[in-house]
Amino acid sequence: MPNKREADRPKGAPDAKRSGTVRTILVVVAVLTAVGIVYATMSRSGKKSAQLASSCVASGALAARAAPLAKGDVAGLIVSKSPTQATELTFSGPDGHELSLSSFKGRTVLLNLWATWCLPCRAEMPALDRLQAFLGGSQFEVVTINIDTARLERRQAFLKEAGVERLAFYADPTANVFQKLKRAAKATGLPTTILIDSDGCELGVMSGPAEWDSEDAKRLISAVIGPR
Repeated sequence: MPNKREADRPKGAPDAKRSGTVRTILVVVAVLTAVGIVYATMSRSGKKSAQLASSCVASGALAARAAPLAKGDVAGLIVSKSPTQATELTFSGPDGHELSLSSFKGRTVLLNLWATWCLPCRAEMPALDRLQAFLGGSQFEVVTINIDTARLERRQAFLKEAGVERLAFYADPTANVFQKLKRAAKATGLPTTILIDSDGCELGVMSGPAEWDSEDAKRLISAVIGPR
């Protein structure tokens, strides 16, 4: 004979104790699933970070070789003690087609961001052009990226006035390359110059202009390029 509690319960109503147990099990399963997802995500992220770090291990010795040469006219170059893969950037090449920074892997790159309204950029552009003339080739390139977003016709006039003859024309009229480097704490203003080795690892960052065709600059970059 059912007791009063059972008799008062509407026919077909679920057992409260059983429902509570089911809810507890569902909560536990949900928590364990969430923990599993977080762990898997962190594991993948950790593995990716480890892979990126390990890909630049050899670049540490190269940075150590370059550090004492960052003096004189290139004393403003902050050389990394633990190089990491350079921030991936996309921009247009001389033919107007899209390129990425990884397209230059296998060559040492001196990446430079500039704009026509940047007076220090105008001052250092001829030196970058001369550096390209002196060291440019299959092992090294000065990659200057214009980030003007308006009055784009001024860019070629700027280069002509600066006497640029050897630098290829790279541009990003969205200025996204600057924003990405800014978020990565690599750029605060113009010009910004980043030295990247042939493995795509960032060796050093320069904020502001420099005499890139000076003997100091040539010695530094030649040490990074290695035997030619």
